[in-house]
Amino acid sequence: MLLLFDIDGTLLLRASAAHRAALLDALHGVYGLSDPGAATVLAAGRTDGQIGRSIAVACGLPARRFDELAGDFQTAVITAFERRCPPTLAKHVAPGIRELLDGLSADPAARTSLLTGNYEPIARMKLDRAGIGHHFPPGQGAFGSDAEQRDLLGPIARARAGTEQSPYPREQTTIIGDTPLDIACARADGLRVIAIATGPYAAAALAAADAVAADAYALRVILRSASG
Repeated sequence: MLLLFDIDGTLLLRASAAHRAALLDALHGVYGLSDPGAATVLAAGRTDGQIGRSIAVACGLPARRFDELAGDFQTAVITAFERRCPPTLAKHVAPGIRELLDGLSADPAARTSLLTGNYEPIARMKLDRAGIGHHFPPGQGAFGSDAEQRDLLGPIARARAGTEQSPYPREQTTIIGDTPLDIACARADGLRVIAIATGPYAAAALAAADAVAADAYALRVILRSASG
C-alpha cells in the first residue's frame, strides 16, 4: 500500500510560523505588497501557490500579475524559508508519528510518501529538521511546486510511485491528512482517505473520509486493520 502523508497538522503540529513568514517575505519582495500579513485567508489544506495568490488578490494584486511572477515567487518563498527555518523542528512532530513511521518502515508491504501543498524544498527541510525526513524517499510524492491545485497531486504521486505508463494502483493508495481539502484531493483521484483530527478541524468536520483517527496512535490501529 502507498500511504501519502500531508505534513502540517498531520506529521507536524504548530510548525508553520517560519513558513508563513517566508510567504509574506516573498509577497513583499516579489510583488511589492506593503502589508501582506494584514490579509486574512484560510491556509489549511491549500498549496503554497494558492495561499500566496489568495493573499495577493486580497491585497489588490490582479491574479494575472501573480501568475506572471509565480516562478519568482516560488523561488523567493523557498529562499526565505531556508533563512527562517529553525535549526530543529523535533518538538513539532505530532505525538505517535515517530512510532507510526518506524513501524511502517519495518513493514515490507507499506510505502510512505508525501502529498502536501508545501513547495518540495520546504517540505523536505521541515521533515529533515524534524528528524523524520528519512522516511520519505526523494523522487517520490507530490507537492505544491508540482501543481497549484491540490486535486491534481494524487495522480502525480501515483505516477512517481509507479511509472507514467503504469501509475501506482488507486485501490492500493491512501491519502492521510487533516483537512476537508485532503479528503477532496483523494476523491478527485478516486483514492481512499484517512483523516486525522490533529489539525484545525474536529472529527465531525472530517466525517466524509473513509475513516477518521483522533491521533497517530488511532491511525496506527486503522492502518493495521486495513492491511490485515
